[in-house]
Amino acid sequence: MQYAKILGTGSYLPAKRVSNDDLAQKVDTSDEWITTRTGIKFRHIADEQEKTSDLAAAAARLALEDAGVAPDEIDLIVVATATPDMQFPSTATIVQQKLGMTNGSPAFDVQAVCAGFMYALNTAHAYIKSGMSKKILVIGAETFSRILDWNDRTTCVLFGDGAGAVVLGASDEPGIIHSKLHADGNYLDLLNVPAQIADGKICGSPFVKMDGPGVFKFAVKMLSKVADEVLTESGYSAEQIDWLIPHQANKRIIDSTAKHLGLPQEKVILTVQDHGNTSAASIPLALDTGIKSGKIRRGQNLLLEGIGGGFAWGAVLIKY
Repeated sequence: MQYAKILGTGSYLPAKRVSNDDLAQKVDTSDEWITTRTGIKFRHIADEQEKTSDLAAAAARLALEDAGVAPDEIDLIVVATATPDMQFPSTATIVQQKLGMTNGSPAFDVQAVCAGFMYALNTAHAYIKSGMSKKILVIGAETFSRILDWNDRTTCVLFGDGAGAVVLGASDEPGIIHSKLHADGNYLDLLNVPAQIADGKICGSPFVKMDGPGVFKFAVKMLSKVADEVLTESGYSAEQIDWLIPHQANKRIIDSTAKHLGLPQEKVILTVQDHGNTSAASIPLALDTGIKSGKIRRGQNLLLEGIGGGFAWGAVLIKY
């Protein structure tokens, strides 16, 4: 039995840090309004010259260094992003080039918005379990600031830019124990970016459109449900979870999931206050923060979960 074990992690946030008070100078909002409803205090915004692949490559280099793995030892790159550099090629191939890789290993993107890292991690797990790969670089990276209407206070205060990466390696010791993914396109109107490219023009709005109350209600219900599914199917109990590492979108959603599982706040990795919702990057960012801070230690059980537009959602149980 081959497991996908985490060998190293890394993360990157752009230098520009924007506070709630900064946003209050541009739109009708306040630090109190944002903090009370979301728990967000700051977000990072990419420089005009920074692309999603730049953020991804920066996080990847740190993860590779942490794992003690050279770029050409990687035999697959999976990048989760909803904000690719361009229509094609994939951001993963651009990252491959920026890392100086020459071994011709496959590289591709997955798109499940805020659940993207769950989908990418599950995909990498399947490659390792099947014996098709031995070392995989999994990255969540976003420049969400570029698809925000900065006059819309209901969305622009929520999101930020960033990247997180993990290096997975084949191991006889437990790593990824169990995972569960779901999607339901019947809820696509709750959260989307409707723009399409046709005849050289952008048709439809290029900005995030969101039904906030609808998203909140759906997220609370499905994140609790998928967490239960993973625990039940793996034979683990909530008491055996050392750390819950949720998608960092809204503190109230995170608190609700932890309460449902009976986990105290002391067992939740919380970073939403520092970088807002970074979509596919939020879970690997939180994971790396927890590890580098010394909170997360080898041998501990981690429950990762996320939900994004589509809707798509999932959870992964890992022994770190």
